[in-house]
Amino acid sequence: MKIHDITLPIHPGMLHWGRKPEVEVVESIEAGDSSNVTRWRIGTHTGTHLDAPAHFVTGATPVDQIGLDVLVGPALVADLTHVTGEITAADLEAAGAEGHERVLLKTTNSAELIHSTDKAAEWVGLSPEAARWAIGHGIKLIGIDYLTIECHTRTDTWDAHHALLPAGVIILENAVLSDVPPGEYELVCLPAKLAGADGAFARTILIER
Repeated sequence: MKIHDITLPIHPGMLHWGRKPEVEVVESIEAGDSSNVTRWRIGTHTGTHLDAPAHFVTGATPVDQIGLDVLVGPALVADLTHVTGEITAADLEAAGAEGHERVLLKTTNSAELIHSTDKAAEWVGLSPEAARWAIGHGIKLIGIDYLTIECHTRTDTWDAHHALLPAGVIILENAVLSDVPPGEYELVCLPAKLAGADGAFARTILIER
């Protein structure tokens, strides 16, 4: 068995949408306290994280109510590294996504994700058409190797989010896939159980047996 940790490390200088994490030292052995304690100020969409339906739909399923049967199980890492701009439905079909309930999209984003600290000008994302294809083909969770599953051209309209989340499809973002070969794995994605939250950071692994 081989375990691939696809979780982006969280730290103050990391790649982040908007305000970056902040760390406060509350107690320090060096300062004479009995232990080391820190307080972290981070958002629900920090690092490798899930978007719950509640992220875009008021009153919809929050992150703590997403079923574990969605977050744990067989998954496909689909090779989309040849795609520029938007991933189409035809791209998903060609990558063998049909018949899989959990699909992680490995794109050219993977080459830069773990090394970058600032948002890129352009990145690969999922087209609205491909989002509808995913819904129609029974995909329950879809992930990508960047800050957002939207293409850089759609961060004003958020079309993929508006298609996927109302349909109950969970979105995983910032998956570190640079060293993960395309193929079939077992996904274990466990978000922090933040009651009623729109999303949560998640330790996420792929198991290769």
